[in-house]
Amino acid sequence: MQTLTGFSKLNRTEKLNIIRKYVVLDEKQTKLLTNFHENINEYNDIIEKLSENYVSNYVLPFSISPNFLVNDKIHFVPMVTEESSVVAAAAYAAKFWSDKGGFRTKIIGTKKTGQVYFSWTGDFNRLQNDLPLLKERLLAAANPFTMNMEKRGAGISAIILCNDNLVDHDYHTLSVDFETADSMGANLINSCLEAMGSELTSFINENYAEVAPEAEIIMAILSNYTPDCLVECMVECDISQFTQISGKLTSEQFAVKFEQAVRIAHQNVQRAVTHNKGIFNGIDAVLLSTGNDFRAVEACGHAYASRDGIYTSLTNIELSENRFKYTLTVPLSVGTVGGATSTHPLAKLALQIMGNPSANELMQIVAAVGLASNFAAIRSLITDGIQKGHMKLHLNNILYHFNVNSYEKKRVEEYFKDHQVSYKAVSDYLDSMSEKV
Repeated sequence: MQTLTGFSKLNRTEKLNIIRKYVVLDEKQTKLLTNFHENINEYNDIIEKLSENYVSNYVLPFSISPNFLVNDKIHFVPMVTEESSVVAAAAYAAKFWSDKGGFRTKIIGTKKTGQVYFSWTGDFNRLQNDLPLLKERLLAAANPFTMNMEKRGAGISAIILCNDNLVDHDYHTLSVDFETADSMGANLINSCLEAMGSELTSFINENYAEVAPEAEIIMAILSNYTPDCLVECMVECDISQFTQISGKLTSEQFAVKFEQAVRIAHQNVQRAVTHNKGIFNGIDAVLLSTGNDFRAVEACGHAYASRDGIYTSLTNIELSENRFKYTLTVPLSVGTVGGATSTHPLAKLALQIMGNPSANELMQIVAAVGLASNFAAIRSLITDGIQKGHMKLHLNNILYHFNVNSYEKKRVEEYFKDHQVSYKAVSDYLDSMSEKV
C-alpha cells in the first residue's frame, strides 16, 4: 500500500471508501463504522454488560491514523480520543517516517507477574527448601486455568518465594511469572493466584502445624507493573531529511534542538511528565479503540520511567555524524482476545482494521503510535510552538460554542489560516463580522 496523502481533508464517506479499499469489511462491519450509534439498540445488551449501573452511552470519536509503516508493514490505526490534535500529530509523524524506513520495533519480553501475599511466623528457610514439592501442588491447583493456555505455549513460567519484610517479620510473598499469549491475562492471573493461595496455606498448615501457627493469605493479585513485558520502537534517518519539517530552522538546527528537548526531559521531572504524557496520548487512544486497559498500561509506564529512583523520559536520542536515531522503550501489557477486546463490536473491528494482529504485534503498533505522537509534539514545540497547530484543530470546538452558520464558519476558517487562534480572537472576529453586516 502506498503512502496516502490528503486523508484528513477527505469527508467521512471518502475516508471509509479508502479504508474499504485496503481492509476487507462486510456490510455489517461497514454499518458499524458508518452509523454504530444510530443502531446502538442492536448492541445495547453487549454494552450494558461492560459496566455497572449502565444508563447511557458516552460517545468519543473513532478516528483512523493512516500510513503507519511498522516493520515494513503499513497499517491503518484506529484511535479513540476526544482530542483532535492527538490523531493529527500521530498521522503527521507516521507520514513523515513512512518513506524513511518507518518504525522499527522489537519485543524485549512478554512476562507478567502476580503475587500472593501471606503472613506466617514459621521457618521460612524450611519452606524455601520445600519449594520443589510446593511448586507441584501450586501448579496442579492452577492447572484448570492454565491448561488451554499451555496448549498455545504459554502459562506459568516461574514461582518464587520472597521474604520481603516490608511490613513485619511474618510477611512473605509468593511471586508467580506468567506468559499469557494473546490474552492480556488479568482474569487468568488472578484466578490462578487465588487458587494457588488456597493451596499454599493448605501446604503450610499440613506440613508445619506442629511448629508454627497457621499461615494466612493477605491478598492475591496480579501486578500492573510489568517491566519485563517490554517493547522497543525506533526511527532513524539522515539529519538532512528534516528540511521538510524544520520550519525556519536548518535541518541541523532542528536535530540539535530536538536533542536538547529530549535531554531536558531526561533531567527535569516537570518536563518529563509532559514528555511522557505525549507518548501516552497516542498509546491510550489505540488501547481505547481495541478495548485494552489503558489505565494499567499508563500506570506501569510511569512507574517504569521511575525505575532508577528518578522520574525521567521514556525515550532516548542519538545524534552521530549526520544520523538521527530516536527510540522509545515502554512496557505494554496488551491483549487481542478476552474482555472488552473480544466483546465490544468496535474493539473487534479496530483489530481487524489493523490486520488482526497478535498481542506481540499489537504491542509494536501501539509503541509506534506512542513514539509518533511524541515526535510530532516535540517537532511542534521546537518550531512553531505547540499552540499554533493545537488551536487550529480546536477551532471547530470554538465555533460550535458560538453556534455559527455555514457562511460564518467558512469566513472564520479562511481568516484563521493566517492568524493565531484563541477563544477571544474568534469572538472578536465574529463581532467584527456582525458590525459589518
